[in-house]
Amino acid sequence: MEINDSTQEILNNLEQKFEAINQKTATHLEGLLWSKPITYWDYIQTDALLNLQTQRTTLPDEMVFIMYHQVNELLFKMILWEINQISNHKKPKTEFFTERLMRISRYFDMLTTSFDIMGDGMEVEQYMKFRNTLTPASGFQSAQYRLIEFASTDLINLIDYRFRATIDRNTPYEHAFEHLYWQAAGKDHQTGEKSFLILEFERKYKSLFLREMEQYNTINLWQKFKQLPEIDQKNPELIKAMRHYDYTVNITWVMGHLNAAKKYIDSGQGSGEATGGSDWKKYMHPKYQRRIFFPELWSENELKNWGAES
Repeated sequence: MEINDSTQEILNNLEQKFEAINQKTATHLEGLLWSKPITYWDYIQTDALLNLQTQRTTLPDEMVFIMYHQVNELLFKMILWEINQISNHKKPKTEFFTERLMRISRYFDMLTTSFDIMGDGMEVEQYMKFRNTLTPASGFQSAQYRLIEFASTDLINLIDYRFRATIDRNTPYEHAFEHLYWQAAGKDHQTGEKSFLILEFERKYKSLFLREMEQYNTINLWQKFKQLPEIDQKNPELIKAMRHYDYTVNITWVMGHLNAAKKYIDSGQGSGEATGGSDWKKYMHPKYQRRIFFPELWSENELKNWGAES
């Protein structure tokens, strides 16, 4: 191999790279002799990915249901990946913030338009059979979705609106956790006792949630927005992007999910109850949740009519 100026520059850069971590360049170069060429299927881990779908029944449309939710979880991971680039940046530039926010919005736009896969992609009769094998599991138990909420807005905006006046930034996280809006969906309305659905969810993720609630307290998307130059906070395009994200997550996507659930759960072929036993209509409908990430960016009338169906 001819050692021209370009090749020598690469070798010099490698030398600097490995010296910085107290490694020998020659050892790493020799390692290349024995490494296998990369392939698409190894890089993407295609075989592993395609073997993650395990049906609990013999009904074909259950596979659609499994894969759809796995795709959702992958998109949630992409969303968190982008949010954390903003949150963990000490002083993000406005252009960087806006570009990452648009990425996040595009991922949620994909989620929003994807409900036809379930709404029109499964036979009601099949779903109403295999869903009984899923009890008491529920989409309610998506931990990544909860992390997206914590990472997007101040915690007060995720508190059940009935208790917001009693909670502030000095409230212990454990107490705030017990008053998150989704807690109401996992409790018996008469006794106040938590369902198995939410007890298992908390057993698995509560410690993680408490850590992330505290971590995102000062670095969530809204807090990072408020750190931008004041003139940029008033930029119409940036405000439009923030509102689009808020509306897409908290109304469009939620209503898409609700309407897909209605088609099956209210089909008359079952009990009309969610698999996890939650009061799913009140839990899912935005007019009951009153969940708004960036309330300061909406008018009084818009806030008053949040989630109202025209």
